Amino acid sequence: MIPITRLTLGEAEAAAAADAVRSGWVMNGPRTAEFERLVAEYVGARHAVAVSSCTTGLHLALLAAGVGPGDEVVCPSFSFIATANAIRYTGATPVFVDIDPLTYNLDPDLVEAAITSRTRVILPVSQIGLPADLPALTSIAARHGLSVVEDAAPSLGAAIHGRRLGAISDITCFSFDARKILTTGEGGMVTTDDDDVAAHLRLLRAHAASVSTADRDRAARIILETYPEVGFNYKMTDIQAAIGVVQMGRVDEIVAERRRLGRRYDDLLAAEDRVATPYAPVGFEHVYQSYNVRLRTSRSQEDVMRSMLELDVATRRIFAIHDQPAYRDVPSHPLPATEAAAASTILLPMFVGLTDDEQDQVVAALSKCL
Repeated sequence: MIPITRLTLGEAEAAAAADAVRSGWVMNGPRTAEFERLVAEYVGARHAVAVSSCTTGLHLALLAAGVGPGDEVVCPSFSFIATANAIRYTGATPVFVDIDPLTYNLDPDLVEAAITSRTRVILPVSQIGLPADLPALTSIAARHGLSVVEDAAPSLGAAIHGRRLGAISDITCFSFDARKILTTGEGGMVTTDDDDVAAHLRLLRAHAASVSTADRDRAARIILETYPEVGFNYKMTDIQAAIGVVQMGRVDEIVAERRRLGRRYDDLLAAEDRVATPYAPVGFEHVYQSYNVRLRTSRSQEDVMRSMLELDVATRRIFAIHDQPAYRDVPSHPLPATEAAAASTILLPMFVGLTDDEQDQVVAALSKCL
């Protein structure tokens, strides 16, 4: 079976995690701080704040952007459900706007019409490794006095005209779960250039305690912390961060290999007119967290996925959040491109370590199933 992903982890990551355990300090601490420094430096942001997942990072980012009950957040429906869940956690309402049918990212031409007096944030998703049209979206946000909180969960290393995600939007959130560009098992990172936002994120991730556990433990005097607001337990552990530090040492190699595999899929599928391969606008640098193809066949998405599985090739799909039972009560703008993409695209296996023979097998299986 060729899985949708395999872990990009080795002995160095295992040793780093073991060292963290042996150190006697496994909670949020010095290794987390080092991981944060490395990510901030890599993306070009002033601050990086490690959290327990990208979902919790999105939640904190929205709170730091001032989102609360009664507010609206513009976002795509063509995404993992965490995008909308994080909005709901704040008491705000997601306002689903359609995607560009070529990039599968939020269509800036449709965003402005969705903005109301209740809108506080535009939340684009840089989907499956391709940057959203952040230049257009940040321009719209600036005209309306809004913040841009970017869900870049699958897109660490992606860039627009050489500028990496994480240093473009007001606040950017990355994921480090098992299928993402880097993994710490679970975990996330929030980046920003805003000093006040970063301070607020650090406060909120640790129950809003006025003094961190590390600072209290190192202090030569008694410190009685206070809790000025309701916070959350959204911290990353030093065990996870230790793995992340090792992974950051390999990030350029990982991104380069994913891009090579993406180009190779492009070449293998160039003559296959029954699928459309991924598109990237000029200057938008994809990192291929997933390789998404649009089916041009009379067979249904589910039939193709089932047939691929019978040939020992795993696939996945991106769904439309507004079609899920938890969100059918949320009003949305017309979403024809979203619904078409949700019904006709599939994700092929993509991971560092995917061999040429396995890629050939994936493409042969896809052609047979079409």
